[in-house]
Amino acid sequence: MSDYVTPDLCDEYPQLVQVVEPMFNNYGGRESFGGEIVTVKCFEDNSKVKELVDTDGTGKVMVVDGGGSLRHALLGDMLAEKAASNGWEGIIIYGCIRDVDVIMETDLGVQALATNPLKTDKRGLGDVNVEVKFGGVTFVPGQFVYADNNGVIVSPEALSMPA
Repeated sequence: MSDYVTPDLCDEYPQLVQVVEPMFNNYGGRESFGGEIVTVKCFEDNSKVKELVDTDGTGKVMVVDGGGSLRHALLGDMLAEKAASNGWEGIIIYGCIRDVDVIMETDLGVQALATNPLKTDKRGLGDVNVEVKFGGVTFVPGQFVYADNNGVIVSPEALSMPA
């Protein structure tokens, strides 16, 4: 796990980074995280999120386009713990999470719009590793995302913290 400081990365790589519009809150046990983008596009159905947390996430960040829905939580404590145990660096959710008190203690970066105690239906719907767009940025699978309390940035290539 590396510590990333998004203002420093923006200063070091101004031509590479795109800044996501401010909208996310930091809920995870890791204050900063980054890695290769793996996307999920789903709406009020976290079936694909559940499938992905069961895979090896070493060096990866799951970016979930939940359509900005605030009506259901796309991540809860059990999925967050599974993601952490499978090496995921973090999860960014354009939507809601729940079980925030447990997630704050989990070794996983988690950013989301808000919290909602209501779980989703599991209908098996959603797409994995497709381009998703929100916050003025397109998230491309295989590119890189970095997040901390300052915000979320995207880069076409891996970035390293300046010395």
